[in-house]
Amino acid sequence: MATAAAAAMLGGTRPAFAAEGGADVIFTGGTIIPLAGAGTVGALAIANGKVLAAGSASSIMGLKTKNTKIVNLDGRTLLPGFVDPHHHVLAASIYLELLMDIGYHLYPKRAQLMDFMRGVAARTPPGQWLAFSNYDNLLQGGDLSLEILDTISTQHPILVWYTNGHDGCVNSKALELGQVPENVGIIPGGGHYGRDASGKLNGLVYELPAILKFGRMAVPKLTPQIVTKTVRDYAKMVSSYGNTFMHEPGTVMCEWLEPYGKLSNTLPARVSCSIMYEDMKNLAPYKGLGLGAKAVQLPNSMLTVYGIKILDDGSDQTETGAQTQDYLNSKSKGATNYPADQLKAMVADVKAFGMPVLIHCNGDLAIDNSLDAIEAAYQGSTAFGINRIEHATVPRPDQIQRMKKLGVQPSFLMNHLRLYGAAFRDDIFGPERAKNVDPAGWCVAANLPFSMHTDSPCSPIGQLALVETAVTRRCIIDNSVIGKDQAINVNQALRAITIDAAKQCGMGDRIGSLEKGKEADIVILEDNPTKVDPERISKIKVSETWVGGQKKFG
Repeated sequence: MATAAAAAMLGGTRPAFAAEGGADVIFTGGTIIPLAGAGTVGALAIANGKVLAAGSASSIMGLKTKNTKIVNLDGRTLLPGFVDPHHHVLAASIYLELLMDIGYHLYPKRAQLMDFMRGVAARTPPGQWLAFSNYDNLLQGGDLSLEILDTISTQHPILVWYTNGHDGCVNSKALELGQVPENVGIIPGGGHYGRDASGKLNGLVYELPAILKFGRMAVPKLTPQIVTKTVRDYAKMVSSYGNTFMHEPGTVMCEWLEPYGKLSNTLPARVSCSIMYEDMKNLAPYKGLGLGAKAVQLPNSMLTVYGIKILDDGSDQTETGAQTQDYLNSKSKGATNYPADQLKAMVADVKAFGMPVLIHCNGDLAIDNSLDAIEAAYQGSTAFGINRIEHATVPRPDQIQRMKKLGVQPSFLMNHLRLYGAAFRDDIFGPERAKNVDPAGWCVAANLPFSMHTDSPCSPIGQLALVETAVTRRCIIDNSVIGKDQAINVNQALRAITIDAAKQCGMGDRIGSLEKGKEADIVILEDNPTKVDPERISKIKVSETWVGGQKKFG
């Protein structure tokens, strides 16, 4: 039985659905939620890849023809497909395929990790690079160093890329091959090198401009065949978690758009991207497609483009996010990648280019500077699309209110809380600041839409885990609850991975809800996330995903 809200939204009260023409597929026999929080309907009809109608089962059956396929949900739950608005599809595919995974899920103890790395060195010819990914400094025993990696090998150059994506560590051989001088300074874009107490390079490498110096040497030369295989394999895995759309913020170069567009037609989920500010000028040939407030789909592809990305600070896990207060037991506040005046000029350039801006901000100082820049350029207008603050890990209450006033929306990496809540409380921020990490509760109270993302490969894929964490506020490392006052309900969390996430990617008119005329992007779950114990939401099995009316997984 459709609720009044769902029926009104979807046109489910009209008696003569047959006038619409026949359905290709009708879903019935389970719980169908066309829009998170708007109630349920008895059946859903799709045709030509789009939603045809939703309403009572008896009414929808008026669209059945001899060719209509009836899908009996057998009590399962059908929802709009999950949208991850900050997911590095290309980077994750290559990072996880071509670098050896040494993540916490494989080697939770430092001793296990070191034994594995020594084993790799022992069976690798001297001189060859050893490239590792996914190291977690908070969960695997703290930062690495040049000295630690030299105990693995001095005959092999070594790169360890941290799971947060912003930091890494190299050994002496890598510094030698990279020809990094002892007096190296800050690289444009914020890249820099760590130093020990005596001022000497200690092997730590911060931000992409510095990390990629070694990554380009360490990673095997990419070929179209390698990229095609890794991206397809990765997208297939992501589809199995219920994702039907992923937006890649900033890690796609303009020169890749055409080949990525061709590849997108073969993937089991829609892909999207924003372009880094430094590459924005190369997007100019695409302006004729209508770049701006809505995502633009590239010709003959499933790839869409939306927004310009700016990376304004680092990672709170390594205390490089830019804060207004010192980190706990530290005299460091981190630092922004750009002076405030330069950031203002950059954001003004994005506005002049006619697109929305997505600014990476983990610390509240970075958020202050970014909101100043957005206000100066856009003056509260959303005519160019929704401007976003990426991650927004520790915003203050006044910043949430300011985002609302300026039409700016945050996207939270809720896995920060899920994995690092205890570390944030005990080692990084202290209990008072940590309880307001990823403050979805403040957003709900302010009626400020927000989304949730995984930032894969910087944290594990799976949108249902984000929903569970937003509802329970539980850190799975020590099972503690961090900031229960910021907890939200399941429907509010589901909106953040469906319709509100879609709107933040310029796709709100096409996906995120199952309204008439929208794309038939669907996820079918074995259990209803609004009914199960909230602590079990992440364990719900994804049964099927459909994109554009075609089953892609299940």
